[in-house]
Amino acid sequence: MKSDAVKKGIERAPHRSLLHAVGVTSAEMDKPFVGIVNSFSEIIPGHINLRDIAEAVKAGVFPLRLIPLLCVMVLL
Repeated sequence: MKSDAVKKGIERAPHRSLLHAVGVTSAEMDKPFVGIVNSFSEIIPGHINLRDIAEAVKAGVFPLRLIPLLCVMVLL
């Protein structure tokens, strides 16, 4: 799986350490990761609901046995 590029092998030990620090368990390390990109911002009123949408997407990904990782994309 593509997410193995950041979690498999001795050279990726620092990556795994950081993932464990944010709460990814050893069992979850064996599952595929899915990036959820979001442009939520408190500055732009039209984006205020995007946080809730991203959380709904994360909730929908868990039953698929995937590990969702949220990433905020900043647009200036």
